[in-house]
Amino acid sequence: MNAMVLQGACVLVTGASSGIGRACAEAFAALEARLVLAARRLDRLNEVAAGLDVPTHLVELDVRDRSAVEAAVAGLPRQWSDVDVLVNNAGLAAGLEPLQDGDPDNWDRMIDTNVKGLLYVTRAVLPGMIARGRGHVINIGSIAAHETYPNGAVYCASKAAVDRITTGLRMDVVGTGVKVSSVDPGLVQTEFSTVRFGGDAERAAGVYDGLEPLTGADVAETVVWVASRPPHVQVTEVVVLAGAQASATVVHRS
Repeated sequence: MNAMVLQGACVLVTGASSGIGRACAEAFAALEARLVLAARRLDRLNEVAAGLDVPTHLVELDVRDRSAVEAAVAGLPRQWSDVDVLVNNAGLAAGLEPLQDGDPDNWDRMIDTNVKGLLYVTRAVLPGMIARGRGHVINIGSIAAHETYPNGAVYCASKAAVDRITTGLRMDVVGTGVKVSSVDPGLVQTEFSTVRFGGDAERAAGVYDGLEPLTGADVAETVVWVASRPPHVQVTEVVVLAGAQASATVVHRS
């Protein structure tokens, strides 16, 4: 791994209070990057930062709030304002039922966070990267961006939107020195399923029964690898699945 590419770099991670976001913070910290960590739960961010031996700046932020995103990025102290790597990780799934039975409030949460929130943060950070002639936007997508599965129409659509935004953004910034990538995981054991099922931990645990899923650290290792390629190398997309997973819906359970 080319650690020198990231040593001292300023990395902004959204949704950094748990799961993949927290794992990304830890993985970038291991390579001596400086971290701007953003999430809704400031208490959890403080816990994350307490375990890191690198400079960190914490931002209490709901990416769904466009004005708050704009103010947060514009208000970064000078030593934190030149973001080298943006990891758009904040996202969620809410509900797992046929569209005709779906809760529109859940649809709003997913679209506002997974799509609009990603756009708001990218729009706020990207002009600075372009002005400096360097930077890297890494979007955390999903296998759901590539395959729709039953009862997941809106979540899959939101992640398909991330895929199209990632591709379009790469075209928009070509020649500017800014790279654009996505890392699209399959089954990862984090709070994801607990959130999807409204806190039903037993139902969430059943998603991973009989197999060894990915961990947040597995995904973070991939994110850091993508970010640490030399300047002339751009990894556009990585799909990462558990060994027992062949597609969004084909999984071997022992």
